[in-house]
Formats: sequence, C-alpha cells, structure tokens
Amino acid sequence: MEIRTKSADGVASIILGGRFDFNENREFKTAYEPFLSQREVRIFEIAFGNVEFIDSSALGMLLVLRDKAQAASKSVKLVQTRDLIRQVLEIAHFERFFEIT
Repeated sequence: MEIRTKSADGVASIILGGRFDFNENREFKTAYEPFLSQREVRIFEIAFGNVEFIDSSALGMLLVLRDKAQAASKSVKLVQTRDLIRQVLEIAHFERFFEIT
C-alpha cells in the first residue's frame, strides 16, 4: 500500500493507494499521528481515489482515527471514494460516523 500525506489550510490529507487492510495498520497510524497534535489541523481527509481493496480491519482503523481525532477536536472526512469502496462503507453504515464524498 502507498500512503502519502500533506497538510494545508487546516486540512491534513492522507492519500491512500492499493490495498487498505490489517497489514497497513502501523503505516496508517504513523501517517496520521503527527497531525493529531498540530493545532492548526482541524480536519483529516482520507483519500480513497487509488484504493483497490478495503477490509474490516481497515474500517476499524478508520474508527480509531475518528475517536482520536474527536478527542483532539478534529473531524475526519472520507473523500474520493470509488464505487467499490463506497459500497463497503455503506454496508458498514459509515455515513453515521463520517462525511463521505
């Protein structure tokens, strides 16, 4: 899996590519943790435009991020969700927890 990050205008973007599954747990956490303590970051955007696969452990990682972000007064948006990824998110009712575009 490929994970890139960038930050601008209060938004920390985490751009994912490939398979998002349990094997990416450490790398995903390493990508978002530095932004949790940055006061200027108010929103996490997790970009799924290049994600080919997502499993239940990845869904759990997103929920962990959401909890940590909320504790730091930040929000999480899931963006660039392709049809396959959007279907998985809808089945898991993630629209209850995240803004999804």
